[in-house]
Amino acid sequence: MAASLTAVEAFVLAALGVFELANLSSIRLTMGVTTSVFFLAAAAGLAWCAWSLWKVRRWARGPVVMAQLIQLGLAWNLWAGETKPLSVALAVVALVVIVGLVHRSSTEVLERESYG
Repeated sequence: MAASLTAVEAFVLAALGVFELANLSSIRLTMGVTTSVFFLAAAAGLAWCAWSLWKVRRWARGPVVMAQLIQLGLAWNLWAGETKPLSVALAVVALVVIVGLVHRSSTEVLERESYG
């Protein structure tokens, strides 16, 4: 579950990067390009971590948990006003991924990969 949701998050970040590129304007060219590069790089990193979790690579847990903590902070900042539904969605996905990664079964499988 955690790997699948992380892959979905990577896809959404990639889509945001592409949309940002598609909406470049000469007025904010530098900001648009750097934002796109950031989103696409973050998407690539999350996709790699999702694939690594799927392949039971222990090292991927830390970066994914960190990304979820950042996402929880973003959800907190979006809580007010019209963005409340987005805030709830971000928080729920982040919490499901974190719980999935620290669940006993996940921990046992990831630890087994490290030692044997």
